Amino acid sequence: MSPPELLAPAGDLEKLETALAYGADGVYAGGEQFGLRALAGNFSLEQLARARELTRRRGKRLYLTLNAYLKPGETDDCRRYLEHLRSLDLDAYIVADPGLITLLREVDPGRELHLSTQANTTNAEAAEFWRRTGIRRVNLARELTLEEIRAVAAGTRVELEVFVHGALCVAYSGRCLLSAALTGRSANRGLCTQPCRWNYALMEETRPGQFLAIEEDARGSYLLNSRDLCLIEHLPELLAAGVHSLKIEGRMKSRYYVAAVTRVYRAALDRYLADPVNYVCDPLWLEELDKVSHRPYSKGFLFGTEDPQLHPGDARYRRSHDFVGVVLRVDEAGRALVEGRNRFFPGEELELIGPGMRQVRFTVGLLAAEDGTPRTVAQPNARLLLDVPVGAQAGDLLRREH
Repeated sequence: MSPPELLAPAGDLEKLETALAYGADGVYAGGEQFGLRALAGNFSLEQLARARELTRRRGKRLYLTLNAYLKPGETDDCRRYLEHLRSLDLDAYIVADPGLITLLREVDPGRELHLSTQANTTNAEAAEFWRRTGIRRVNLARELTLEEIRAVAAGTRVELEVFVHGALCVAYSGRCLLSAALTGRSANRGLCTQPCRWNYALMEETRPGQFLAIEEDARGSYLLNSRDLCLIEHLPELLAAGVHSLKIEGRMKSRYYVAAVTRVYRAALDRYLADPVNYVCDPLWLEELDKVSHRPYSKGFLFGTEDPQLHPGDARYRRSHDFVGVVLRVDEAGRALVEGRNRFFPGEELELIGPGMRQVRFTVGLLAAEDGTPRTVAQPNARLLLDVPVGAQAGDLLRREH
């Protein structure tokens, strides 16, 4: 097997550059049509060309999600879109619909294809079926246990990919109709309103208007909320089971999320590859993953012994840190040009983080505009000069404990 791949989300060009800088081997992005994140910062054809240039320059891979299921009447539009995409020479398309796969084989027969988790592949026979149709890699259904992943790997020659981190849908591998039923906006068309995250209460039909508490929680019950996935502690087991690509969820997440999560999994994967026998999970990695906005973490179905489907308690997001700025450049004197993301003030303690698990706390000193005019506060989107710790680089991020 070739070295395992760390695959990170790219919701827009800025996040793509961040994922690459913080250690991703490959990134997956969405175009303006036929993906399942219609509300993400999807890439135009021109932006995809720029993304292709950036990934190729770094020796990384770029995958485009085309995992929607076509409806009658969409074939011609899809064919035209695929013809435009062909010249971009992307590394692979992530697909689910056999009809779209058929179109791709007609329009762009040499393109590598990866099967989306939307196809819900749960056994080796299915994986082999897809391999025989020309699929190079299968993203397995998230419902599988580690033993089941191992069994699939033993029975197929196709590459296997699994999600290791991020939000989980109530339907786990997708194909959920809840949003379509309640709001008319279909998750399977990229327009999910996430009704599984809403507050629900139980009402018995002969007692209209009487909402019965399932749990003693003043905010209501959270019947459909899944915990977030976090498998950082189990990378050795997954790789030993035959997994080729470790995928991070989050095309609609922030630049800070992409940076913070990608760098942790990069550090863990590098340590494992350097010394598999003596690999242990660093507690720092778990601490860092707690510093991004997330629901309580779980191991999903990996071991089949937990109840990973619903979170029985507090389903609100946890957020211990705020992303407050990004370093645009640093001069030789250690003076940085920073673009604000949230307000911060002189005298506040911030933490700078960068690729390779670099992180250091510092106290904000004097702030100034680019022309040197003193400032008393850093505002969102404002560009300001300030002193930063030694070793800071363009692309580093600033955060503040919440």
